[in-house]
Amino acid sequence: MYQPSAKTIALLEDIERRIDPQVEEDFLAQWRSFLAGEFTGKIFTPKRKATSTPGVEITPVNINDAIADYELMLYSQLAGVSQALSSPSGLPTVRANYGTGIMTSLFGAEVFVMPRETNTLPTTRSLNDTDKIREILMKGKPDLMNGFGRNVFEMGEIFAEVLSQYPKVQKYVHVYHPDTQGPLDICELLWGGEIFYSMYDEPDFVGYVLSLVTDTYTDFLDKWFGMFPCEADMNFHWNLCHRGRILIRCDSAMNLSPAFYREFAKPYDARLLAHFGGGAMHFCGRGDHYIADLTSTPGLTGINMSQPELNDMEIIFQNTVDSGLPILSFPRKAAETHVTRPGGFHGLVHVD
Repeated sequence: MYQPSAKTIALLEDIERRIDPQVEEDFLAQWRSFLAGEFTGKIFTPKRKATSTPGVEITPVNINDAIADYELMLYSQLAGVSQALSSPSGLPTVRANYGTGIMTSLFGAEVFVMPRETNTLPTTRSLNDTDKIREILMKGKPDLMNGFGRNVFEMGEIFAEVLSQYPKVQKYVHVYHPDTQGPLDICELLWGGEIFYSMYDEPDFVGYVLSLVTDTYTDFLDKWFGMFPCEADMNFHWNLCHRGRILIRCDSAMNLSPAFYREFAKPYDARLLAHFGGGAMHFCGRGDHYIADLTSTPGLTGINMSQPELNDMEIIFQNTVDSGLPILSFPRKAAETHVTRPGGFHGLVHVD
């Protein structure tokens, strides 16, 4: 049995005391209404009816310390819950927070921990060697407990055990799936820039690697959802809710032409969305050149994008809100800039 520190217990007890079920149920009902397409306002920002002030002092935890110590990871995630309960729109969520290199570390990529002063999540170094990728393909699916996999699942066990001892915490603090990126992102992080040459030179080989990664991703999250079952009607990620069970990241897609997106990204994301009962998609950078292909993927329930200034937002809006697909956690300034567009947002833009 895992025994949290006295400091963490005090924080847990404070969170348990501060959670008001009526407030949280109303807050979640606002999200459900939005995801069901029932919101009739211009910009959706859920608002908690009452906030609460922490009754214990919160000590900041450096990310480097948290990734090296389960107790500090637990405490740091609960500190975020405490902050959320103080916010009109904060979602009380936690995750096994090990950065973008979780999946690549399963395949043996070297973990790179950022300098302490940056207080930034770790990643992994790309192999930058196509011959090593061939060796990985020959070996097949890796052990899910390799690399950060062990940290993720052991941390998940701690979350499940500790949160279960506090009834309101267990019900209203949502454990969401770790950063598993997406098939194309994982391949680029693992392979390095050589992957883009191989898309031209050996497209079938790239497809085999993407399939291996997709199968491993499926196994990994099947194992996670075995620990934390969830329904497909509403799930949590960061400070947003979405329909479907997963949130895929596809930042690497901004480097692809629409034709290459259709070949090297969409089919593998579609496999995951079908397997997990749908989900949302995150992308950074420019996406207006492939947004029509993205949003036609079966099972896609919403998008989360950053850097709207790099996109022709009219193209984005035509392929999302105008077609009934919500945009989640959109930057407020951009939302306020575009809200007067003809037709508006159809009640489908969420602003954090």
